[in-house]
Amino acid sequence: MTQPVQNPKPRPRTLSRVAAVQALYQAEQAAQSPEAVIDQFIRHRLQAGGEADDGQLAAHIPLFAQIVRTATDQQDTIDTLIANALPATWPMDRLDPVLRALLRAAGAELFAADGPPAKVVINEYLDVAHSFFSGEEPRLANGVLDQIAHHLRPTEFSPA
Repeated sequence: MTQPVQNPKPRPRTLSRVAAVQALYQAEQAAQSPEAVIDQFIRHRLQAGGEADDGQLAAHIPLFAQIVRTATDQQDTIDTLIANALPATWPMDRLDPVLRALLRAAGAELFAADGPPAKVVINEYLDVAHSFFSGEEPRLANGVLDQIAHHLRPTEFSPA
C-alpha cells in the first residue's frame, strides 16, 4: 500500500509572505497602522525560523516586516501599478480585499530591485494565492504580477 505524499513543511520565507498578506489585509480592514499590525504578528502569530509552536508560524520576520512596510510606504505607487495591470472593467476597489493585499505584498517585493528574481516572487505569490483562493483569482494575480514585474524589472526578462 502506498503512503500519501506528505506536503513539505512551508518554508519560513513563504510563511513570511502569507503573514504579510494577512497583515496587510488586517491593517486595511481594521484601519490599523502597519507598525501596530507588524508588532501584533511578531508578538502573537510569528516565531522566528525553526519549529513553530502554540499555533505560531515559523517565519522569516525581517522579510515579513520589510514586505508590510514597503507595501504600505509605497502603496500609492504599487496601487497605480496594480490598477494599470488590471482589465479596464476591473477597478481596484472591485478586487477581493485578500487579493488586493496579496498583490500589494508581491508588488512590494517586486519594487525592491535587490530582492529575489521576479519569477521567484511571482511563483511564491501564486502559491500563496492558491492557498487563499480556489477560483480564477490566482490566474488574475499571475497576469497582474507578470505585468508589474515586466514594468519594474524589465532587464530580468528576455525581449520577445
